[in-house]
Amino acid sequence: MNKEIYNALKDRIIHLDYAPGTILKEQELAAEFGVSRTPLRTVLFRLEWEHLIKILPRTGIFVMELELSTITNVFQARLELEAVIGAMAFTRLSTEQIDRFKELEAECSLVKPEKAPKKLASIDMENKQIFHEAVGNPFLAEMSERLYALTYRLWYFNLLKMDPANWGNEVEAVREDLVILGQCFTSGTPEQLGQARKKQLLKHLERIRSSFLGLSAI
Repeated sequence: MNKEIYNALKDRIIHLDYAPGTILKEQELAAEFGVSRTPLRTVLFRLEWEHLIKILPRTGIFVMELELSTITNVFQARLELEAVIGAMAFTRLSTEQIDRFKELEAECSLVKPEKAPKKLASIDMENKQIFHEAVGNPFLAEMSERLYALTYRLWYFNLLKMDPANWGNEVEAVREDLVILGQCFTSGTPEQLGQARKKQLLKHLERIRSSFLGLSAI
């Protein structure tokens, strides 16, 4: 699979450069990336398997809609998985990775004064990637990454639409997540770290649900 094309298309989808419901044309994508349809289709099949697009015969590529009911089901699947990853990663996190959590916490203060959705989202994404690297199990990491991408889209949508007056609260929620995880690193147990990740994820779901239901229709 062409990783460059895959990463480019996935980034556009999760950051809503391709809005939910958009129809993409295979021929246009092939021309843009300068490839034949065969390598492009391999990428598209992968993205369809990840539930980010739907390939419609004789129509095009449909970017999946953002549906709260679907995302809620994904969150339910993530809850136990993230707890397991947290517990497994506890003894495998390096000093450098733990220090990076502290740096990410500090970076939250830089994005708090002015609304910067992509910067805040990148902090949360790196938080997850550190765990994926530390867990040492590519199958768990891949499954977690795939589910995270689905919930990330809805969260990022909410960040874009968020009232600037509520921005500071969202930044603080992300910072709190890093603080609690940091405390578990220094004085907790594997089980406590896993449960902390699960608890923070539940709070994250509640914020998304509240924000999503308070918005006009997508």
